[in-house]
Amino acid sequence: MKIGYSVEGSTDRALIKGLKNRWCPDAELIEGRFRGSTHESLRREYQKICDEFQFRSVDWMVFLTDSNTRPWRDVQRDEREKFPPECQNRAIHGVADRNVESWLCADADWLGKRLSCDPNRFRCDDPKGPFEGAMEITRDDKREDEIALIVKDAPLGVWLANNKSFENFYDQVRDASQQSGCAIENVREHSQ
Repeated sequence: MKIGYSVEGSTDRALIKGLKNRWCPDAELIEGRFRGSTHESLRREYQKICDEFQFRSVDWMVFLTDSNTRPWRDVQRDEREKFPPECQNRAIHGVADRNVESWLCADADWLGKRLSCDPNRFRCDDPKGPFEGAMEITRDDKREDEIALIVKDAPLGVWLANNKSFENFYDQVRDASQQSGCAIENVREHSQ
């Protein structure tokens, strides 16, 4: 299976890689352009990314973006409205509530233990800075491999319980996996 993905940054890319390694390790990841990098309208950018993925014969396309300060459901709706309708049946639109670090920090206790630091640093409205500090992310070292390992091992059932935007993304991925023969774990069963 080929999974095309388009994200906004290196932490987002690491999250996608970690989930791929966890759920479908034999899948091939194909990176599309970074979202927002072309300075074109989102509608044109989406069309070019879809054309590129179609040319490369991807089975599924994953688009991940941050909601920043807007409600994530509004961002997701706006994204879908600009997306080419002919590609929609193979697309997954993940919108992180605030930013992807809010997903990574959804189980602050587990993450604090994993990173040997005080978990309270991750209990805030915008955990991007605290997460990057704890991971010692720099301009030259984005720590993508380490983040992918965190995602691969993370208690995703807790992420589901603590973050509705991750739950929405997970449900889309799970639906897609059932259609493509790469069944992912039911993390809801593991969180009870």
